[in-house]
Amino acid sequence: MTQPEALQSLLEAVATGNISPTVALEKLKNFSYESIDDFAKIDHHRTLRTGFPEVIWGLGKTPDQIAQIMTAMQRNAAPSDAVPIMATRIEPDVFAKLQEKVPNIQYYPTARICAITPSTNNLKYSGTIGIISAGTSDLPVAEEAAITAELCGFQVQRLWDVGVAGIHRLLSNRQVLAEANVLIVVAGMEGALPSVVAGLADCPVIAVPTSIGYGASFGGLAPLLTMLNSCAAGVGVVNIDNGFGAAILAGQILRTAHKLQLGKS
Repeated sequence: MTQPEALQSLLEAVATGNISPTVALEKLKNFSYESIDDFAKIDHHRTLRTGFPEVIWGLGKTPDQIAQIMTAMQRNAAPSDAVPIMATRIEPDVFAKLQEKVPNIQYYPTARICAITPSTNNLKYSGTIGIISAGTSDLPVAEEAAITAELCGFQVQRLWDVGVAGIHRLLSNRQVLAEANVLIVVAGMEGALPSVVAGLADCPVIAVPTSIGYGASFGGLAPLLTMLNSCAAGVGVVNIDNGFGAAILAGQILRTAHKLQLGKS
């Protein structure tokens, strides 16, 4: 059975009362995708299932492929949808070509993210994601996390360049740790900062190792192992340079807290 036929069958079942709207919604969560030529299948209902839309990984895709995917996602979005259409790891020369193909596209150069953003206020959830970077060289990964979180509707507070080589810079900004509901800590070199932060904070800490460092950091492997071996409790670790993944994990933590609050009210 093709997707249109299956959808028509489902709608007819709802119309005749054989399936309730609630059951139909559950079925639709795992239903819709759209093929784009022979190179992509867009998961239009990912937001229904997971709370976050599908995001385009830009590396390895041509500007034309990215443009076709973004255009299809925009075409499928309902006017009431308040979710961004995002592509990550977009270099400036790729964005320059995308501008010619995709109207209203925005670019965040440090984060290397391009997006078509909702026209309405996108702040959806209570709580604050604090994002801390050890050094200025870690900013591309830290900003990837920050922009991803903001585009997905979360409030973000940034604190940059407070690594352990000058720990007083972190200690003089303790309010960021105190005000955050989830913390993302981005560090390269030896990667000690998340462990320090977790020893000071009363919320979950998501550690992001970066590939910044001299040769013995092995492209981020050394900070990754340091973070996995943290002596402070409450630290979770994502992959090297994965600011995007850290932001989605932080968002899921806050969304879960939001759902629990709704359940109690």
